[in-house]
Amino acid sequence: MHRRLFPKVNGFQYGIYYMALPLSVFGSLPITRNKLSVLSVRARDHGPKDGSSLMAWARNILNAHGLEAADGEIVLLTMPRVFGYVFNPVSFWLCYDKNNSIRAVLCEVNNTFGETHVYVCAYPDAQTIKATDTLSGQKVFHVSPFLERAGHYEFRFDIRDEACGIWINFFDALGQKKLVTSVIGKLAPLNKRSQRKAFLGYPLITLKAILLIHWQALKIVLKGIKYIPKPTQKQEKITTTQ
Repeated sequence: MHRRLFPKVNGFQYGIYYMALPLSVFGSLPITRNKLSVLSVRARDHGPKDGSSLMAWARNILNAHGLEAADGEIVLLTMPRVFGYVFNPVSFWLCYDKNNSIRAVLCEVNNTFGETHVYVCAYPDAQTIKATDTLSGQKVFHVSPFLERAGHYEFRFDIRDEACGIWINFFDALGQKKLVTSVIGKLAPLNKRSQRKAFLGYPLITLKAILLIHWQALKIVLKGIKYIPKPTQKQEKITTTQ
């Protein structure tokens, strides 16, 4: 769900699906070697994007930011490739401690220009992130040509055994809430049956994602919302919440 609040209201809500992949099990991505598989996830789509260890990449980020307390499972929540094609607006790396509590979430954001930024959502002392907690981080990465880069995000994560809820809201430079977004769904075992059900329920979802991005952009233009030229991206590729 996305909903722009001003200067013109524009909202949408679509059905999609993600895969939740524990890296201790799927650490040697791709999960399938067949490039023609209906659904697949490949290591080179994420992290360093060179096919190297995703677990090592995530651990290096956590250690570099003093988040060694996230010493348990890391779950990659991402859209799969469908017949080899994927566009992931955002993937989430859920970083647990050994007591199965979330200590950090890495939000891996991609734009349509082929660029990536990672927002590290965590407390400075790596305390547990609870379902009611809100973490704030400056927006430093240009994504939409209809939203300025100045401002900040507020992140909230409610991850349970049976369901998942993620909320990311954008506030402009004056502190006004301008965009609200969410990804909410139920969790199901990853097997052939669930994959078949997801694919048949939402066929060609990754192609649909990129088409809908451009469809919504057209609607925004027709509503008279100002186009913002792409600025030079900042050098930081990884930033943290406050």
